Amino acid sequence: MDWATMRRALVEQLKARGITNRAVLHAIGRVPRHWFVPRSLRQYAYEDRALPIGYGQTISQPYTVARMLEALAPEPGLRVLEVGLGSGYLTALLLAMNCRVWAIERIYGLFRRAQKVLRHLGLCQPATCHLVWGDGWWGLPAFAPYDRIVVSASVRQVPPAYLLQLRYGGRLVIPFEKYDWLAGRYQLLRITRMGPSHYRTEDLGPFVFVPLRPGTEPH
Repeated sequence: MDWATMRRALVEQLKARGITNRAVLHAIGRVPRHWFVPRSLRQYAYEDRALPIGYGQTISQPYTVARMLEALAPEPGLRVLEVGLGSGYLTALLLAMNCRVWAIERIYGLFRRAQKVLRHLGLCQPATCHLVWGDGWWGLPAFAPYDRIVVSASVRQVPPAYLLQLRYGGRLVIPFEKYDWLAGRYQLLRITRMGPSHYRTEDLGPFVFVPLRPGTEPH
């Protein structure tokens, strides 16, 4: 298959849906998404839809990933915490945008698979890529503060740990389980830390996400 042509077509489709951030589009045009999906589904890798990756998880549809990255506004050199490594695709995009990434995943099978793919593609270098197997509910306080935090699964409440691990001026992008019965989706939030205990929250609209399921999540 001509993967490069398929990636270019996907980028054009995302542009048509309103994605305008050049760095985001460039990264999506460079990173081979087909490496991050099961071999049996690779022919669908550049369609704008979520795909199963095992363990009851999915790789998010490209439009959702692009919207999250636009909201996050990553820049070269920024420290980014990603909760929910999953397939590793979002991590790969952040690394392609020259961010320093700390990514945590609770499912060991997904963690190992993503680690292998990122290393195979030459994206996971010691200075910029830090992958952790563990419970992401508490973030990674040992490496805080972060300029950006992105969460790839929905929550019923925003974990205070994420807010506290943001730098002043830092952004958290997280799906929140404020279910919209009309649209049938969860809401994507962007939270900016304005000061020690001052945060600005923006609702970016409805999307679909799998839930965050850490073993120690409060109920």
